[in-house]
Amino acid sequence: MKKESYSIAVAGATGAVGGEILKILDERDFPIKELRLLASSRSAGKSVIFKGKAYKVDELKKDSFENIDIALFSAGASRSREFAPAAVASGAIVIDNSSAFRMDNNVPLVIPEVNSKDAFKHKGIIANPNCTTIVMLMALKPLYDYSRIKRIIVSSYQAASGAGLKAMNELSDQAACWAEGKDIKVNKFPYQLLFNVIPQVDIFMPNHYTKEEMKMADETKKMLHDPDLKISATCVRIPVFRAHSESITVEFEGEITPERAIKLIERFPGVRLVDDIENSIYPMPLFASGKDDCEVGRIRQDLNGKNWLSMWVVGDQIRKGAALNAVQIAELLIS
Repeated sequence: MKKESYSIAVAGATGAVGGEILKILDERDFPIKELRLLASSRSAGKSVIFKGKAYKVDELKKDSFENIDIALFSAGASRSREFAPAAVASGAIVIDNSSAFRMDNNVPLVIPEVNSKDAFKHKGIIANPNCTTIVMLMALKPLYDYSRIKRIIVSSYQAASGAGLKAMNELSDQAACWAEGKDIKVNKFPYQLLFNVIPQVDIFMPNHYTKEEMKMADETKKMLHDPDLKISATCVRIPVFRAHSESITVEFEGEITPERAIKLIERFPGVRLVDDIENSIYPMPLFASGKDDCEVGRIRQDLNGKNWLSMWVVGDQIRKGAALNAVQIAELLIS
């Protein structure tokens, strides 16, 4: 796929991730010949500004993809299952942000910095991984390449953005209600998120892990082509608007020092070392929000031994965790 410019469709263009995709396409000056914005019937007819020009949002339908080269989907799993095959049948390559196709053996699951070659094995659809998985693997891939990882124990502290624009608005509304002494309303989450920590992201599975936690395990094994890798995740929702944080402890097959890990991370694209504990400098959502790079800090030899490391990683869920990764896959395809 090599042209001077491309016809691009964005399905879910009025959502948080869809809006960020448009912003990133503009920032990175993606070569666009035609831009088609698609959303549900509720959003059809709205106007969205891109590069100073107003674009009308059309209703997402099965015949929406004629003459489209790349379709960037961020409309949810059910809509992806319904409309992505139609986009492929129309000749488009679909890059899907939902969970619909991630574990399909015929669909590559791709982080460009981690497993770029897999993207070219597509049969019309390429899946974007779960945001929490992306943030974790951006930090771990350079270390995995140095010494195979045997075991990952991870706890995530996930921002409201991971549940979409309505969830972010709910957190904002709860803060406003608290400040004004009004009753706090709860709709998007099982409990009030403001001033709270909820140890549940997505539904619980029969093994008592949540679906989000199993996504982290299954997707990591798929992208690293390592079915024997052992992963245990605990995913938690916290009252932060953007950027997910993760506490990660890793066991390697061979010995690895923090000094070696730091050098590997410093050379890896898409991550930034933020690790100066003497001056209390470490990754935080406050500073990682809105940035492309995932930030890594608090790298230390874990007390389990010389084959273990622990670290703290933060990445913007809407950017690298979703929209940026999708656009990078599109850039990979046209490079």
